[in-house]
Amino acid sequence: MSRFLRTAGSDSSSSESESDSDEDESDMSAGGPEAKKKGRFLRSDSEDEDTDDEDVKHVVKSTKDKRVEEIEATGKVMDNALKINDWVVISAEFDKLLRLVQRQSNAAEPIPPFFLKTLSSLENSLNAALAKEKEAKKKMNAVNARALNSMKQKVKKSTKEYEKEVHQYQADPEALEREFALHSQPAEAAVVKTKKVKRAAESGSEDEDPVTDDHFTTVGKGGKAMQFTADAIFKTLKLVHDARGKKNTDRGEQMRILEKLLEVAATPYQCIRVLLALVSSRFDYNSSLTSYMPIDFWLAAEREVDQLISIVARDSAYSVQENTEDYDELLERSLDTEPDGVVRIRGSIISFVDRLDDEFTKSLQNIDPHGTEYIDRLKDEKVLYRTICRAQAFYESSQQQEPLARVIMRRLEHIYSKPDAVVNALESSLSSSEVSPSVTLASSSTTSGLVHALCIYLYKADNSLLRTRAILSHIYHHALHNDFHTARDMLLMSHLQESIHSADVTTQILYNRTVVQLGLCAFRCGLIKEAQATLQDIFTTQRVKELLAQGVHQQRFQAQLTPEQERAERARQLPFHVHINTELLEAAFLVSSMLVEIPLLASIDSEEQKRKVISKPFRRLLDFADRQVFTGPPESTRDHIMQASKALQDGEWEKCRDLIQSIKIWSLMPEVVSVKEMLAKRIQEQGLRTYLFTYAPYYTTLSLSLLSQTFSLPLRTVTSMISKMIWNEELSASLDQSTGVVVFHRIELSRPQQLAQVIADKINNMVEQNEKGLDIKLGGISGWGDRGDAKGEKRGEQTQERRGRGDRTRGGLRGGTRGRGSRFAQGLGNQMAGQSSQRAR
Repeated sequence: MSRFLRTAGSDSSSSESESDSDEDESDMSAGGPEAKKKGRFLRSDSEDEDTDDEDVKHVVKSTKDKRVEEIEATGKVMDNALKINDWVVISAEFDKLLRLVQRQSNAAEPIPPFFLKTLSSLENSLNAALAKEKEAKKKMNAVNARALNSMKQKVKKSTKEYEKEVHQYQADPEALEREFALHSQPAEAAVVKTKKVKRAAESGSEDEDPVTDDHFTTVGKGGKAMQFTADAIFKTLKLVHDARGKKNTDRGEQMRILEKLLEVAATPYQCIRVLLALVSSRFDYNSSLTSYMPIDFWLAAEREVDQLISIVARDSAYSVQENTEDYDELLERSLDTEPDGVVRIRGSIISFVDRLDDEFTKSLQNIDPHGTEYIDRLKDEKVLYRTICRAQAFYESSQQQEPLARVIMRRLEHIYSKPDAVVNALESSLSSSEVSPSVTLASSSTTSGLVHALCIYLYKADNSLLRTRAILSHIYHHALHNDFHTARDMLLMSHLQESIHSADVTTQILYNRTVVQLGLCAFRCGLIKEAQATLQDIFTTQRVKELLAQGVHQQRFQAQLTPEQERAERARQLPFHVHINTELLEAAFLVSSMLVEIPLLASIDSEEQKRKVISKPFRRLLDFADRQVFTGPPESTRDHIMQASKALQDGEWEKCRDLIQSIKIWSLMPEVVSVKEMLAKRIQEQGLRTYLFTYAPYYTTLSLSLLSQTFSLPLRTVTSMISKMIWNEELSASLDQSTGVVVFHRIELSRPQQLAQVIADKINNMVEQNEKGLDIKLGGISGWGDRGDAKGEKRGEQTQERRGRGDRTRGGLRGGTRGRGSRFAQGLGNQMAGQSSQRAR
């Protein structure tokens, strides 16, 4: 009865209950059986002192013992369910039992005999239950029947999987149980500790000797003793290999185990096997695509790859190959055990070298390029380059062509875009190396010779991708060393501009970088038109940084990147030290466009001709600058170039020269003094051309000596330029050598003549487009006259033949000697001429 519901008449009962509770408390204080139930937080200090004097035993069980006990408990639950024919519970507990046994196998522990016994008895019970079910008149419920059929499949599968162990158990159960008990003995950790001993250990008294137990053994994860000896090295390697890639595997612990195994490895075969596993585990430590490998792990992996290459290069009896025959990984192998005298080990050194290089690049992508950490990291390139050269020397000696081509490509990628001083520093590390490749800077004498020798080997390789990347690297190197004509001829002969759109993204990026470097090379060499034409395509797209892999794609309203695409694009970004300065690139392009466009604008008479644009980006910037009401002092590179363009249009070539030479970005270009002198000379020449185009209508004759003095050019140069303009029909004039003047001839076209010229140009374009469309429709290729080979001639003959089929066309049209394209152009031209004459009237 609750104490709130007690009445006055229940005082006697309450007193009795109080007396009972007093007796219970006295029993508990006397140490009765109820005292054990009292929590330790309710005990008094005197009780704690009493319990401290007693020896309290704590049993500490290992994880393996807990797993075995859990397996046995699950088996007992299955036995109880089997007695009542509950196959639903049996099915669930059997699944749990399989998971526990699988966990036991993952920990490299032997299968408990109890599981084998349960599996054998379960198979017999299942057969009996199925036979009984067939004979029974009353069938079991549907759920139990489905569970019974499911158990039939599960037991059949498990019996087949553990067939060997079940046969061993059925042959000699006692022997298997003794072996399991013997194996489990070192891992048993039933420890009896007393609190007195613990208190003595904490007090640190020196009089008492520490309590030791000779039964303790150093154990690893899962309670298994780890033996780091040469005899057990392959068994430990197999345990590490089986645990690789699993969810709860401690990768750091795996690397420490493999490092200890490397210390105790006695034979070259053992060292190679351990090194292959150790380097793989280091690369597995960081599986993320965004973050880079820790630098200390990378340095350790680089040293181990070096050690692996040194072992296989020193002893040719051992060969690491990707494809080998199956062999027993738990046995030691030597020359005596192999029939052909070569021990082939499954592995891939070139994959390690590729991964080292990729992780080095990834670390440079993620480190701030403006800090000292980037410089420190960049110093490791020398070590990586030495490892790549060692791998090349090993594959040259072993004559493995496919990995040799890959490693040569890796070496080429480290030197093709770097100045000679950096290449000399990288090559200097090979002098102290034990193993060096056949092609070095010492044997080639120059960096161009070294790049040429490496590319020649890749040209002979079977891999078309490597050949493409090799020729692009070769062209880039020539352009870097101002050999424009060689680089241009190689690019044109390779025909890569026709097929580069079908290449992979990294090769397209290399192609863009090569074309841009070729344009800069033409600019440094003073070839302004070639530089403008080369850089025109990439600047028209307005995505220079993205195409050069120096910036991510700008998110636009209509084109949004998915997270996967954005991650892939960021992974393709080049490290900062190999970037091409986009501001310098833009300055070279805009200056080249200025020197080409300004004389062209001065030579144009009509608005119709002004629409012919060579450089749209430059013309757009120039139009924007012309619309400005007030123009302040130039600040950026674009401001300098736009104001210089206006000065050149006005004939102020000296102001234009000063503005162009005051651009600070030229200091990043090698040989900046010669580049500025070249720009001054080109500005003088184009200033003369602009002056002649602008003021030719206002002169009858013009003195050559006056032009020479005005533009500070030699008289010979002025005469040469004007002669060239007259020859190209850019200037309607003639030279009078006797008097030293230019005589201008005015040809003023009437309005109908101007319209006739416009109509003729349009008809000409339409004829060309019509012929191209017709050629494509009939199975030919447009632009048949571009190549002077037999195929081009044949296509020309076919075209002429098609043009002469006018008499065989349907409808019996007249004029059989004319083709369809000519009739179409003629009719359209007549129609347009009529319209233009009506407008003229």
